[in-house]
Amino acid sequence: MNQAIGPQATDFQSKYRAEFALGEHSARHLRRILRLYLTGAGLLDVADAAELALTELVANVVRHVPGRRCRICFLLLPAAVRVEVSDSCPRLPVRGGGDALADNGRGLLLVDAVTDRWGVTVRPTGDGKTVWFECRAK
Repeated sequence: MNQAIGPQATDFQSKYRAEFALGEHSARHLRRILRLYLTGAGLLDVADAAELALTELVANVVRHVPGRRCRICFLLLPAAVRVEVSDSCPRLPVRGGGDALADNGRGLLLVDAVTDRWGVTVRPTGDGKTVWFECRAK
C-alpha cells in the first residue's frame, strides 16, 4: 500500500522543490503533497484553493508543454503559500474568454478566482516561464 507521510515538526522546510515529467494522474499526487505540506505549515485553510489552482497549472503543462516536464516549488511566506510551476516552453498561458460552452480555456479564470495573486514570469533567456500563485490565510 502506498502511503504519503507528511513533514514532521522537527524536519519541516520552508520550501519544497521537485522536477517532474507529468502524466494524467500527476495532479492528484501533487495535490496530496501540497496538502501534506500545508498541513505541516499550519495553512490548511488555504489548501482547497491552492490545490485547485495547482491542478489547473499542472493541466496546462500536460496539455501544452512538449515533454510534459516541469519544476514545482511550494514556498512558505508569512501566513501564505506561493506555488510555482516552471517549464521550458516559451509559449505564455492565455486566459480564456470564459465561454460557458467551451471544452477548455477556463483554467486561469479559476486560478484568478481562488487565489490572492498570480502571474507569469518569463525566463530572461526566453526559453521558458514560471506560472505562480499565492494563497493567503484569512
